[in-house]
Amino acid sequence: MDTFKFDVVIIGAGPTGLSCAVECARAGLSHVVLEKGCIVNSIYHFPSNMIFFTTSDLLEIGGVPFTTPNPKPTREEGLQYYKRVVQYYSLNVRTGEKVISIQNLSNDFLVDTESNGQQKRYTARHIVIATGYYDQPNKLFVPGEESSKVSHYYTDPHPFYGRNVLIVGGKNSACIAALELYRYGAKVTVIHRGEEIKKSVKYWILPDFMNRVQEGALTLHLQSVVTHIADNEVTIQNVITRQETIIANDFVFALTGYRPDEH
Repeated sequence: MDTFKFDVVIIGAGPTGLSCAVECARAGLSHVVLEKGCIVNSIYHFPSNMIFFTTSDLLEIGGVPFTTPNPKPTREEGLQYYKRVVQYYSLNVRTGEKVISIQNLSNDFLVDTESNGQQKRYTARHIVIATGYYDQPNKLFVPGEESSKVSHYYTDPHPFYGRNVLIVGGKNSACIAALELYRYGAKVTVIHRGEEIKKSVKYWILPDFMNRVQEGALTLHLQSVVTHIADNEVTIQNVITRQETIIANDFVFALTGYRPDEH
């Protein structure tokens, strides 16, 4: 097994991990960033048409300007920006390399990784864990959730033209996905276990969403949960009345949030 020694090992190549790597480079510390996916992997998996909620200056790291002609940057601009940061500072980023174990020795940390069937070992005086939370979706824990028709990530509306799509969730991601899918020609139903769609949904998204519901373009079931997912249908249940409803369905987006990997 190949062994490499650094001052700092950083796990995760998201904006936080890259920012830590920048500080290492500035301080003259040898470093390596280990990422099982790609650079800013979470942003890469955001919806393809996504626009950030914040302005570009709030996304800057390492003093590298994030310039855009738009009021708020797009996903693609974000991907290009963080790649430029890596190039500008010549950061030592190793993508496609999954950390499989971490050991805390007396003077060093020992980190083992796997990439394309090959294992490597890293030792470092310091370790930074910046893995985020986007890889761990909150599951529904219902029969049928492991079906290929179920996804916890929404990316693009194109494949769903004319299809029956169910969205589970009541926050920004659910509302944005519902509106995009509807405008692309999907037949969209949204279910949310709460009494109303979250007021934390952005002010320019919520009125659009609720207007589409009121005009019948989107179907909304509140105080409802999924109880079973089958090939061509989904069963939902009202949490108050316990009444079940069967909905024709081709695809499910369970946009119920994410959590950190605590293991």
